[in-house]
Formats: sequence, C-alpha cells, structure tokens
Amino acid sequence: MLLADAGYSSYGALIETSQKLVRENPDLVQHFVDASIEGWYSYLYGDPGPANALIKRDNPEMTDELLADARDKIKQYGIVDSGDAKQDGIGAMTEARWRDFFETMVKAGIYPADLDFHRAFTLDFVNKKIGMNDKPAETRR
Repeated sequence: MLLADAGYSSYGALIETSQKLVRENPDLVQHFVDASIEGWYSYLYGDPGPANALIKRDNPEMTDELLADARDKIKQYGIVDSGDAKQDGIGAMTEARWRDFFETMVKAGIYPADLDFHRAFTLDFVNKKIGMNDKPAETRR
C-alpha cells in the first residue's frame, strides 16, 4: 500500500540537516545530497551488490531474493524515480508540493495557517539532474 494512493502528497523520505550547516557549509550539504542521489541511481540501475552487502550486514535476515524483489518493486512502483524525479532527477522537490502538503495539514488543524512553511525546506540542493545520465536510455522517460 502506497500512501500516495490514499492521497498523501508529502515526500516519503527527506535528507534533514540544520539551517546552520546549510548556511556555514553548503558545499558539504551539496556533496552529501549529490552522493545520495548518485547512490540511488547506482542501486536502481547499476550493480546493487555493494549496497545489498551493507544492507545484509546490518540486517542479516535479508536474503538476496528479498532484496532483489524489493529493488524490483521500488522500480516497478516508481517509489524513488517517478513524478518530478523523471524531469529533475531523484531527490526532486517543488514548492508547489510542499504548499499542497502544508495546506492539507492546515485544513486538518495540524498546522496554523500563518506558519511559514518555506522555512521547512530549500530547493537549493536539488533539481539539478544529478546522476540522470547513469540511467539506461530506455528508462529516461
């Protein structure tokens, strides 16, 4: 069951850091974001062996078959590489999607309407198409 199928429009996973680190060391943040994105492309469209070995080291109950099935499902359902990521690369974010989530939360009474939701995110480190050339040509649609 995907939360998005039930209308949940927020991002499922985020890289979080402090505003201080973003302000004081933006190059470090950019390198970390880029490496994370490149890692996803490598895992999904390259050799998943190195990542699977780390997963199995920390989760010995994982089997090669289970990991292969999970990777196939991630690709099949577009868990990581779909939507805005097709245009702007894995990790893509938009102000419009953040606004939609915020407005949904305001309607539900979770957030006050005057909250400045723009302080929760930055687009400075994403939407740069990092790693997209590492995808096989048939998946670049």
